[in-house]
Amino acid sequence: MLVGYARVSTGDQDTRLQRDALLAAGVERIVHEKGSGVGPRPELHRAVEALQPGDVLVVWKIDRLARSSRHLWDVVDQVKARGAGFRSLTEPIDTSSPMGEFVLQILGAVAQLERALIHERCEAGRVAARARGVVFGRRPLVVGEHSQACARLYRAGFTIKEISMMFDVSYSGVRAALVRERVTFRPRFLRF
Repeated sequence: MLVGYARVSTGDQDTRLQRDALLAAGVERIVHEKGSGVGPRPELHRAVEALQPGDVLVVWKIDRLARSSRHLWDVVDQVKARGAGFRSLTEPIDTSSPMGEFVLQILGAVAQLERALIHERCEAGRVAARARGVVFGRRPLVVGEHSQACARLYRAGFTIKEISMMFDVSYSGVRAALVRERVTFRPRFLRF
């Protein structure tokens, strides 16, 4: 039996295009789902669990099924474990044939290479930005004269909590300023 899976990301979208393509391909049962590809997908889980040996899970496009190549492999492995196959109508993927398996492996390898290249380019961009003096992360809450004032107050015996109330800044903001000012912290005593 051919089991179709159709998914849209938001509630105002419609699965009509996917459903029509699946019906034209001879799909007998279609499972619909509305929701992000990132969150849980109970209908997909139920559809995979209901597959019998010889069944084929059919999707319009693989991006309707999986959010990443790793997730695609996980779903396809679950389908295979049930003795079923997987087919995409718009990509040349049909795991019931050796050529479909081969295409799936190539697409997975290409996706993995693409992720690695994107990661490499992003890291090169970050290195170049740091070399130009770009500072990443959240800007400090306490800087300049205020940072030095916090250090003087702490050295004079005030607690971080008291200083944070004076400057109307969070405890962690004052503590970060003290770290930047290279203040030696007093030991904290345990209260019983």
